[in-house]
Amino acid sequence: MFVVWRHNTAFIPYPNAMPQARVQSVTLGGSPDDVESSFYEALRLADIDRLMACWADEDDVVCVHPGGERLVGLGAIRAAFEAAFAAQMGLQIRVVQKHAVLALASAVHSVVERIQVQTPQGVHEGHVIATNVYHKTAQGWRLVLHHASVGPALDLTEVPPSHAHLH
Repeated sequence: MFVVWRHNTAFIPYPNAMPQARVQSVTLGGSPDDVESSFYEALRLADIDRLMACWADEDDVVCVHPGGERLVGLGAIRAAFEAAFAAQMGLQIRVVQKHAVLALASAVHSVVERIQVQTPQGVHEGHVIATNVYHKTAQGWRLVLHHASVGPALDLTEVPPSHAHLH
């Protein structure tokens, strides 16, 4: 049985009053694709500062991990990722399918992630269906929502990303 990010509920305490941490935004490039690449690279490297630099510096950013609760605000999101990185699960995530819709100041990416997790019983692989929403801010494009759900067992072939533009 494969469950990814389910460790959220077991290892991460979610106090009612989570402190609201502010992050220093960095220049990540000129597109939502650049931010998304940096986000997944930060996950691969377990680099919390790089990961948090992808998020918009706003109080109402949202993150939902598969099987986890809705996290609102940078403090709650940072705490969840710090706990996941501290668990040292050998988490590897790679986007294998992507559909993107781009408007003037927002973008929505629907992706399928191939996940590998190192456990004491060995490596387990599965798929996660995720939606990443980006807004164009004064600091450039930033992530405002990452919502992920455990996907069904799929035999996916990698396909080139598709992009749609709204006018």
